[in-house]
Amino acid sequence: MLGSENLPPMVFRRVAKEIRSLVKEPIEGIKIHAQDEKLTDIRADIFGPEDTPYEGGVFRIQLVLGSQFPSQPPKGFFTTQIFHPNVGPSGEICVNTLKRDWSADHKLKHILIVIRCLLIHPNPDSALNEEAGHLLRTDYDAFCSKAQLMTNIHASHRKTTTKAAATTRKFKSPKRLIVINENINVPLSNISSPNTRKRILKKKAKKAKKKAKSRSLRRL
Repeated sequence: MLGSENLPPMVFRRVAKEIRSLVKEPIEGIKIHAQDEKLTDIRADIFGPEDTPYEGGVFRIQLVLGSQFPSQPPKGFFTTQIFHPNVGPSGEICVNTLKRDWSADHKLKHILIVIRCLLIHPNPDSALNEEAGHLLRTDYDAFCSKAQLMTNIHASHRKTTTKAAATTRKFKSPKRLIVINENINVPLSNISSPNTRKRILKKKAKKAKKKAKSRSLRRL
């Protein structure tokens, strides 16, 4: 990997200043990992935005600054596996900000925000992952299911503590509602699946029966 000595002194100072600023005033949903000795290899964690299939995930990304930076854009990679149309098999990121829309005035903060926005608004028209791009166009629910599964396997740091947390829930995606894990306290009117409604009613009945038995024992 390229070392900081490849950057001209003025650019080195600029990058160091930007990183210090990001550490002091973090961007919402992003945590940067400062490495003063290696400013051309920038690592950050992106937290999956709410109401997306990436919610609950923590994704490590890498920005590699070449010797021509900022005249040339950095290269961006996801080092955490992710199912996303704009992320290639080796983690390379396809976004216009790092290509044709690049400007030498762009700051690291802008780049990181743009990459996180990709998790909210993926673009199937510039897909590096053809399967993800195709599903996003033709079967949004299937796309979300696979993206959520990959997030749970490779990026999720949450641990389920109860069986209730592993039952069915709905959250709003940018385009529609999709089904994932939820608590049994969700109003039945919000659940469209008859089988899911039946399972929740069964759980509630079992819970009520247990409480009634407990009350009877206390009276004795």
